[in-house]
This record gives sequence, structure tokens and C-alpha cells, in this order.
Amino acid sequence: MYELNYKPQICDQCKTCDCLVNCQYMDFDLVTAKLEKENIIKGRDSKVLDECVTCYACEEYCPNGNHPFYLIVERQEEKGFLPVPEPITKQQIIMMKPRGTISPAPVTSPVINMCYFPMLTGCIRGKLYEGASCIVGSDIFCNVMWLHFAKNSVIRERLPRMIDNIWNYYLKDSGVDELVCFHDECYGTFRQLAPAFGIEVPFKSIHLFEYLSKKLDELKDEIHPINAKVAYQRPCSNRLVPETQHWVDDIFQKIGAERVNRTYDRENALCCGQVFRAHQRDDLADDVQGRNLDDMQQAGADYCVFNCPACFFTLSDAVTERGIVPILMSDLCQLAFKKIANGG
Repeated sequence: MYELNYKPQICDQCKTCDCLVNCQYMDFDLVTAKLEKENIIKGRDSKVLDECVTCYACEEYCPNGNHPFYLIVERQEEKGFLPVPEPITKQQIIMMKPRGTISPAPVTSPVINMCYFPMLTGCIRGKLYEGASCIVGSDIFCNVMWLHFAKNSVIRERLPRMIDNIWNYYLKDSGVDELVCFHDECYGTFRQLAPAFGIEVPFKSIHLFEYLSKKLDELKDEIHPINAKVAYQRPCSNRLVPETQHWVDDIFQKIGAERVNRTYDRENALCCGQVFRAHQRDDLADDVQGRNLDDMQQAGADYCVFNCPACFFTLSDAVTERGIVPILMSDLCQLAFKKIANGG
């Protein structure tokens, strides 16, 4: 029912094949990249299907918005190139299924979508979230994670239901048509992935960083600059919506945080490594995490700032061992107001 909006003629006319040439985990020259891309388009076997680490980055690298990563995942599933061992994949599909326990509940704007992370609802507090409603649970889970498992079929099956649940159980009858997404996964799903598969979204998604930036403007007279050096761990799902990246710098500037200059940032950001471990590629995970952590430490970061909860849970201990404080972006912003409350 929901088909990927992919146009092979766009790739046929592409001169640079940035989606593969720019990959940080596979090494292709232009000639080989074009050959492998043709194999993928034609439904033939390709080393890409076997070696792809599912970091999402080729969605950002494609200058034409033609969804090369989604096509790779389509072919992986079609041809049985499952990046995660099948028993683990089957287990996760069962564990992450909707429970059907959702009940209608009135909400007031702003509505903050916490997706499947009830343990983080405590982040919705204080001046930044005054009057906010919070929604969370398996029945509104965005399901974007199945890209890492080469399971677009699960996304097609579950995402429309999740969107319908959000709209009909919370927003519609409350007269609310906007949803603030606490992390990139949901925002990228509603803004980029759903349209790519022709799945309608009846509400407007607001990225957490856009929301925070506007709240910081409203509360600018109460901000006490934190005067700290920060490294930002960009999540893979932000590759789906790179246009949101400017808000990271906006927020840092408004709270007096200095984004340190380092190698593995912005377009060169590295995965947190947890996906590689799920793929049973521990050597790659160790290498990527080591380079990433060395980079943060050498840049002199005081904080490592996260938006993705999975990245936060994966790297928190390792970051702490390097003398760097792990913190979610939302909590970093709270620091600018805590200092006022404590007398500066």
C-alpha cells in the first residue's frame, strides 16, 4: 500500500554518486560507486547491501532528495541481507510492538512527544516547558529504528497506526494540530520518512530544538550563560532532516555554550556505535567510539550533548570516563536557569 517515492532516472543522471562516494564506512571511488548503485537499482546483489552500517548518512549526502538509503534498506529486506541476526530482529519486533493500551486523553499545547522513552519524561519541567502536555508509550512509537534492521515492512505496517493514534487519541479532540518531537527520530519520521513512503501526517511536527530556541528567546532576560565548551553527538536520524542543524548552534549561542571545533561533527559526525554492536560488528563499534571520544577529549569539551536517547544511553559511561559530562540538550538548557535559581 505504501510505496517508496524513488525515481531511478534521477540516480541514472547523477554525476557524483555522493551517497556512496561520501560514505564514512565503505570506501568507493566514483566508478565503483556507480556500478554498485546500478546493481542496487536493478535489484542485483551488491556489496553495499552486505556492508551498509545503516547510519542514514546517504539520505543527507544525496543532493536530489531521492532516498538512496531507503532504497538500500528495501533491497536488503527483499534479498535477505539482514544486518542484525534474524533471531534478534524477530525478538525486537515482538518486544517493540504496539500494546493496544492507549486511551483518549485531553492535551494542551505545547504537546511534547516522548515516543517510547517514559524514563525521560522528567525532562519536561520548569520554565522551558511550562503548561506542556507529555505523551509517551509503545502505541505512539515512531518505528524509525527498523531502518537499522532492514525492515521497512514493519514501518509500513506500524507507522500509519502510530500516527493515527497520536491524532485521534490526543490532538484532534483537544484542538491541537502541532506536536513537539523530543528527539530527531520522531521528527525525522513525520517530516521526511512518512512522506517518502506516501504516509499522511495530519499534524505539524515541531523539532525540539526549534521549540527550545524560541523559548530561550522568550526567557532571554532570565538566562545566565553557562560558559562551557560542548561537543554535540549528532544522531543518525538527524541525517533525515539536516535543515534542523542550525538550531544547535542557535541554542548554544543563546545559553553561552561554545561548540568545540572537532573532526567528527556536522556532516562528518560518527554513529554512537550501538547499531554496529547490534549488527555484531564489535571491532567497528570500538574503532568508531574510540575515534569519536578521542576527538571530543582532544577538543577540550566539558559536556557531550545528546538529543537521541539511544546515543545518550550508549555513550554516557564512556564519555564520563573521559572526564566529559553527558547531558541531553534539554537539560543543558535548564542549566542556564538553575544558576539563576541558585543565586548565580
